[in-house]
Amino acid sequence: MHNDVTRLDVEDSWEVGNVVSELADIRRHWRSTNARHAEFGVEGFPSRIRLAKIVEELCGALFPLRLGPDFVRRSNEDHFVTQSLQISLARLHAQLRLELAYASEIADREEVDQRANQTVIAFLHQLPDLRRLLDLDIEAAFRGDPAARSIDEVLICYPGLLAIIHHRLAHALHLLGSPLVARIISEISHSSTGIDIHPGAQIGQGFFIDHGTGVVIGETTIIGDNVRIYQGVTLGAKNFPVEPNGALIKALPRHPMIENDVVIYAGATILGRVTIGCGSEIGGNVWITHDIPAFGRVFQACEQTTVIRHNSEAKHALG
Repeated sequence: MHNDVTRLDVEDSWEVGNVVSELADIRRHWRSTNARHAEFGVEGFPSRIRLAKIVEELCGALFPLRLGPDFVRRSNEDHFVTQSLQISLARLHAQLRLELAYASEIADREEVDQRANQTVIAFLHQLPDLRRLLDLDIEAAFRGDPAARSIDEVLICYPGLLAIIHHRLAHALHLLGSPLVARIISEISHSSTGIDIHPGAQIGQGFFIDHGTGVVIGETTIIGDNVRIYQGVTLGAKNFPVEPNGALIKALPRHPMIENDVVIYAGATILGRVTIGCGSEIGGNVWITHDIPAFGRVFQACEQTTVIRHNSEAKHALG
């Protein structure tokens, strides 16, 4: 009790009242200049914590025996998938409502519910195709990594595969008109894997990220089929056009287009709306800002090695 009294006395001595009032004024000014839906009001924002749980449940529904809980068996996996989808989609609906209330022009609660419901239904119907795509990604990782001993190892252990699962889910929601929820899902993956894929990026089948740490794939990137990239690769923008008032112009195509069957090795940086032709091989640590033709090979300058011997070693060699 004595410690509590002492702590309160100290806090009183800080005289925070003026700062609290000033912060309140700043918030009111911010909300008055940036407010959306003053009539409808903002109920809150999509929750990163809740979306992380939703993605975990969706992963379990997609791969129940590998990414689901340990009690799942073949005898009960359909029942588990049914329950997981019912729960995760109900939770997703709530998060989509929050985004719609915040980011759209809808002021009617019933219309918000209806729009969120339509998005959830459309997303649900895409899950079988997403599972088929992910199966091809897993197979590509198994084929592309000599250290992989099994398909299950790739699915359970590889951070690149985890990032791709998150991206496939996020990209579907992005296309369905939920960019904020999609971006949060991609950032959840970014935090755990070190792989940063914008949910707007278009990625074909059989995609494999080996190792993965430090990979960056920008919003308007287009990647074809059977592409393999390694850690530290950046598919980024070269420049950012601006409005006359200095504001950045949003959503312009500004990231690379990677055609089918391309390999991009560790540390490569490819910037701007350039095309890397099919079958190309991009070496490590190169910097590319121009188109590469089909079946092109880009590497750093040849290494030069000079061997210097100590005088004693040289005399011994000559003797």
